[in-house]
Formats: sequence, structure tokens, C-alpha cells
Amino acid sequence: MWHRTVSDLMTTSVVKVHRDTGFKELAKLLAEHDITAVPVVDDEEHAVGVVSEADLLRKEAAQLDPAGLLPVLRPRPADRAKAEATTAGGLMNCPAVTARPQWTAVEAAQVMERHHVKRLPVVDEADRLVGLVSRADLLRVFLRGDSAIREEISGEVLLRTLGITPGALTLRVVDGRVSLKGTVERKSLVPVVIRLCQGVDGVVDVSAELNHRVDDTSAAPEPEGSRRAGLAT
Repeated sequence: MWHRTVSDLMTTSVVKVHRDTGFKELAKLLAEHDITAVPVVDDEEHAVGVVSEADLLRKEAAQLDPAGLLPVLRPRPADRAKAEATTAGGLMNCPAVTARPQWTAVEAAQVMERHHVKRLPVVDEADRLVGLVSRADLLRVFLRGDSAIREEISGEVLLRTLGITPGALTLRVVDGRVSLKGTVERKSLVPVVIRLCQGVDGVVDVSAELNHRVDDTSAAPEPEGSRRAGLAT
């Protein structure tokens, strides 16, 4: 089975800054390139942090209301330091949560979810910045057409991986939703078929009505003679 990797989905022409990049320059870059965050790199192109719109907005939120009508915010010390920062080095979230080019979209999505971030700088084996992958990039796997999904399930999952001939099951794919009907040889194959289909890029959901010819999930009773022999030893 073939999975699209981070290297297939990432943006390679990355807008990046250094620790000494000023506040106004950061705001200008975000506006000019219509982006919401930029990675921060050192002199060796290592990703050391990320500055986002939210980091810049802290300075605005920390200002006093000219009309004096709004309550004064009392931010945490870490947020107060960011509100007072004037360069990327003081504003950035660090260390940078990064991805590797060879990761699957699933791996990158799990890291984003775990760390509550919207994008990941992509780094090579030397931790040098080579790209940036965002939530929107990862969602591109769901733009894959139904025919491509059907062909991969039929040829790669069922035939080549599991040895199930295409005519043995009825396979339909509509808007990324996979439905399977038919009979497989062994009961233990049923969850395997479903799990492998769920892992195909672009699949939204899998429903299966699968029967089996042989139940190989329940252990056969041990012969009486063997059971007695085992007790005697």
C-alpha cells in the first residue's frame, strides 16, 4: 500500500525568519504572504521555533483600552514576556514541534493533535528546515478520487496483500465512504480487511457486511488423550 508522505504534501518555499527579526517585519511578512505563522531558524537553518499571529496579537491585547471601558488583562508571566517582546526570538514558541519528510499524513496529524498546533516545520536528518506542512496540506489526502481509492483497495489491499480475488467481494466507494459485502475464507480476516481499508489515503469511513466460511478465531478442543497426557506430566 502507498501512502502520501509529508514530503508529498508540504510546502517547500517556506517564508522563514531569524531570532532578531523585528515585530513590524514579522507582521509585514504574515500579511504580504497571506500566512498565519513563520518558522524561526538559526544560522545553520535549524528550526528553533515558530511565531504565529496569536503570538503577535498578545501585544495588541495587552494595550490599554483608549476609552477606558474594557478591563485590564492580567496575563501570565510567560504571556506578559511575549507581549513585551519585540523580536522573533522573544515571541516564538520553542522548541519547535517538527515533522520528518518521510512521515505519513497520519503521523503528522497525530503530532499536531497531541501538541495542539496548526502546522509543523519539516526538517531533515540534520534538523535543517526543508518545508512546512499545515492542517490544510494534510487534508488534501481527502481530495483523492473514489476511483483511485477503489483501485487501491481492490488491487493492493484485497488481491496483493490478502489474496482475495476482486470478484469475491462487492466493493463500492462513494465520496470516500467504502462499503464491502461478501464472504471471506476465514473469520480472522474480517477485522484485517476493515483495518487495511481504513488505512487507505482518502478513505472517510468503512462499512462491511462480511461473512466467513471458517471460524478460525475459537480454539479447537484439545483431544482427550492429549489432555490426560499433559496432566500426567
